[in-house]
Amino acid sequence: MMAKGSFVALALLMLTGCAVGPKYKRPPVVAPDTYRGVDPAGPPATGASIADEKWWAVFQDQQLQDLIKEALSQNYDVRIAAARVLQAQAVLGITRADQYPTISGGASTNSLGVPATKNLPSFQSSSNSVSLSLFWELDFWGRYRRATEAARASLLSTEWGQKAIISSLVSNLASAYFELRELDLEMEISQGTLASRRESLRLVEVRAKGGTTSLMDVRQSEQLVYTAAAAIPDLERRIEQQENFISILLGRNPGSVNRGKPLVENAIPPTVPAGLTSDLLARRPDIQSREQDLVAANARIGVAKAAYFPQITLTATGGYQSSALTSLFTGPAGFWNFGGQLVQPIFTGGRIRSNVRLTEAQQQEAVLTYQQSIQQAFRDVSDSLVAYRKNQEFRGQQQLLTAAAQDATRLAGVRYQGGVTSYLEVLDSDTRYFDAQLGLARAQLNERLALVQVYNALGGGWQQ
Repeated sequence: MMAKGSFVALALLMLTGCAVGPKYKRPPVVAPDTYRGVDPAGPPATGASIADEKWWAVFQDQQLQDLIKEALSQNYDVRIAAARVLQAQAVLGITRADQYPTISGGASTNSLGVPATKNLPSFQSSSNSVSLSLFWELDFWGRYRRATEAARASLLSTEWGQKAIISSLVSNLASAYFELRELDLEMEISQGTLASRRESLRLVEVRAKGGTTSLMDVRQSEQLVYTAAAAIPDLERRIEQQENFISILLGRNPGSVNRGKPLVENAIPPTVPAGLTSDLLARRPDIQSREQDLVAANARIGVAKAAYFPQITLTATGGYQSSALTSLFTGPAGFWNFGGQLVQPIFTGGRIRSNVRLTEAQQQEAVLTYQQSIQQAFRDVSDSLVAYRKNQEFRGQQQLLTAAAQDATRLAGVRYQGGVTSYLEVLDSDTRYFDAQLGLARAQLNERLALVQVYNALGGGWQQ
């Protein structure tokens, strides 16, 4: 009875014991009232944000959606992240198990026979037993509870890290797809320009044979043809390499990639809602992951401080023992043993103190890393917002430039046909028009890349 009473008392003491170490408090964060780079002519900031939209609502090209779905299931980084989550779950289970007693059972049988000697007769003996044993290190000071808290926070950090990888994958794949469609557009422009210049060369050669123009005009026309023709092999190289990059994101071997809408048909909104700055902390998976790292570092301080205090251990054994199996569970065969142990560190050469200082320094590093990641997040959003707005303005000017260059090329052709100017003016105008077309294609790409950057910087893309 005394043993049972002592066991219950110590168990209650363990359950009501304290957990040493600091309780977690989120560090103060200085958040701006609004994002720098928000369009001043746009709608006022509200709780709505483009990052709250699912990725298939933002990227409405069906082929791009199919590619993202494939990547989410086959991409190696995503699958590795999922394996890390499973590892963190297992670590949590292992750590949490230290809070509970370990109970093990055993059974043994032993027979002994000794032959007769000159001085001793022969004899035989047997021993049979079954038993249960218990070992329990009481968590009175919260060492294992703090360790479990740290492991649980590490699991959450890993899960948020998985979401960050998913968000990056969606953004990287969307950007790579838009870049591929822009290269396709450059190829279309180059092939159309090459066909037009070959026709112009044919007409110039006809005029040269008729004596109405010089061989110099023929050579200058050939330069236009060769310039357009030289751009095509380089574009073919870049297109295949971009397809290879996308294939790797999809978890495939390098190969071709199916296309959907042309680049200019992937519509983008004139303005994007950024939402409230306070919502960014809860939406960005990298910030959430850093905060959980901080929670884990904070809990490990408690684990280190618990080493200052005594370790209380309970052990108990009970079972049956008999010389015959038939009477193992009958008769007076039971036995039991109960004990407790307390171990108090006295001298450790400063090991415990140094370990506490180590965990406190690690916690301070985690605080600074968390605060730094928040500042970087606000910068990412501001950079992407201003890039989106200014890329739109640049694209508008590039459209005007392209239209002017197109008309200048038409007028130069008319003037050359009328004998008013030399073919050099046609050469210069056509070159400027070709460059303006390529510049417009890149400007249209940069608009869409900026949209992807805004969506990612605001914490979108991981929602499923």
